[in-house]
Amino acid sequence: MPLRFAKQLISEDRFESAAFCDVDGDGVLDIISGEWWYRGPDFLTSFRIGDIRTEGEYYDDFSTVVLDVNGDGRPDFITGGWWGNTIRWRENPGVSGAPWPEHVIAEVGNVETTRAWDVDGDGELEIVPNTPNGPLRVFKPRRDAAGSFDMFTVFAGKQGHGLGFGDITGNGRGAFVLAGGWLEAPENPLGGGEWTWHPEFQLGSASIPVIVADLTGNGLGDLIVGQSHAYGLAWWEQVVEKGKRRWIPHPIDPFNSQYHDLHWLDIDGDGQPELVTGKRFRAHNGKDPGGGDPIGVYYFKWTGEGFAKQVIDYGEPGQASGAGIFFDLADLDGNGYPDLLAPGKDGLFLFRNLGPTNKPTV
Repeated sequence: MPLRFAKQLISEDRFESAAFCDVDGDGVLDIISGEWWYRGPDFLTSFRIGDIRTEGEYYDDFSTVVLDVNGDGRPDFITGGWWGNTIRWRENPGVSGAPWPEHVIAEVGNVETTRAWDVDGDGELEIVPNTPNGPLRVFKPRRDAAGSFDMFTVFAGKQGHGLGFGDITGNGRGAFVLAGGWLEAPENPLGGGEWTWHPEFQLGSASIPVIVADLTGNGLGDLIVGQSHAYGLAWWEQVVEKGKRRWIPHPIDPFNSQYHDLHWLDIDGDGQPELVTGKRFRAHNGKDPGGGDPIGVYYFKWTGEGFAKQVIDYGEPGQASGAGIFFDLADLDGNGYPDLLAPGKDGLFLFRNLGPTNKPTV
């Protein structure tokens, strides 16, 4: 049944990235977004993190990847931006109101956004920036030198806009998905082996991430991809016949634009994942196709044949919210239903997930 949500304005600041984490170690989730963190559970008290470079309507802050980088037991976070040309981490000082020192991990060129995946299967996350004009690099935290990273170049060509990671072939190893194809991992993904390039599709201005999920149950990974700077949200069915692989695109929502960030998780408590996404408001400052259209946040239920759309929020800016470039979900109150944190140039909003409309009352 459709879910109910209670919407809360956290801040009118226009940072486009945000995440939940327990900043102060009190066992309650807080919010990090841009230059501030907000203390849970009510998020009414904010503390400054530090300055972020501005470029016109943008802040040079396109991700909030929560990770204890220096191993001191406190959550830090990793970000990067288009103009700074670096990925960097902000160090949690452990004192509310104290500035968070910034440490550059590497200069990588223009950063669209950054994600974290367990690339080599060792149970620990690696950092992977989407650098459209540069190669695909993986940054692995060093166990012997807290706060440092080893860099691995997986693909020497230009990535293009879009990045995903998941099991494409069913062999248990993760593959990278780029806009123009996918990279098959060697047996030891970060051990010096060659990744095999398969230029089998063109995904356009693909979302970050591109979701890899076996939707059809044939043991092969299908793709879910939004158009970050155009109209469209679709899934690509993987079919292998007589040893030949082909990809069949199916529309999910061709009528809305700027689907930049996607999540694949169980939002309604039925034990099956749903697609959660929304429009990034003014992704290119209104210059994208559909840039002036209403904005919204949605979830889509997989029916076994296609996706059914459910609206969380929809309307004109100032009345409805979009989903930013890096949004987050977490169950704040333990009711079994993940709540949604939606940043963007329209402000920072929290959607508290109240569960199904027909949820029994006691």
